Amino acid sequence: MGEHRWFKVWIYISAFCLAMVVTVLLATTHKVFFGPQVVAAPTSDIVEPSPEPATPKVEHGFMYTADNSFSYRPTERVELADPSNYGERFTVDAYGQPLNHDYLAVLHETVWSASSAINTFQTHHPRDEDQSSYHTIIDRDGTVIYIVPPEKRAYGAGNSVFDGPSGPETAVTNSEFASSVNNFAYHISLVTPSDGQDNAPSHSGYTDAQYQSLAWLMAQTTIPEERITTHAAVDRSGSRQDPRSFNWAHFVEYLHQYPSRAA
Repeated sequence: MGEHRWFKVWIYISAFCLAMVVTVLLATTHKVFFGPQVVAAPTSDIVEPSPEPATPKVEHGFMYTADNSFSYRPTERVELADPSNYGERFTVDAYGQPLNHDYLAVLHETVWSASSAINTFQTHHPRDEDQSSYHTIIDRDGTVIYIVPPEKRAYGAGNSVFDGPSGPETAVTNSEFASSVNNFAYHISLVTPSDGQDNAPSHSGYTDAQYQSLAWLMAQTTIPEERITTHAAVDRSGSRQDPRSFNWAHFVEYLHQYPSRAA
């Protein structure tokens, strides 16, 4: 009888110990699977506070101003050129010499319609000799069409030199091509009237709205008046005469209406 009683006691103790082990295991399991969820902080999706807008800086002597007092405001739209038709502005030339020319505004004309020019600029051109673009086109109704961002280099002039006050200004950025003003030029083209879609030396001219929009655009830049020129003036190939029939006096009259551009 005594041995039987101790055997029963041993069973009770073993059962109690087993129950405790099971309880601990169940408690641990419950905590792991059903306890409070601990979420790790995301590493790739952390939202950083938005930085304050950067203060505009003048680079290479050109920038759009912060003057919003203009009473005239043309219609504007963007028709971005294919990346093959524009590039980066170089800080050194093809021979490693530094380039630090001030910006120059070069005026052109499209000869054909705005849509024709835009179609050309939005077409991919893998060959360097086929690439071309302007920064901006001004349509007959005065609409300002942005083609290439101003900080980029548009391909508006080939063999070209600007006769500046300190001497000829040009840059060789590709040793296989003639030097040009493209690296420091801001190219603007006026849409040609229908009677100028040929190679005649003149045509009926540009609309009043085009002159107003051109003056408005130039008044927003830091490009000085003496550095506003034409494709015909900088061309060294002898084949360019644009913008034909351009009325400088009419343009300057509108430009000088802006306080920052007053004579």
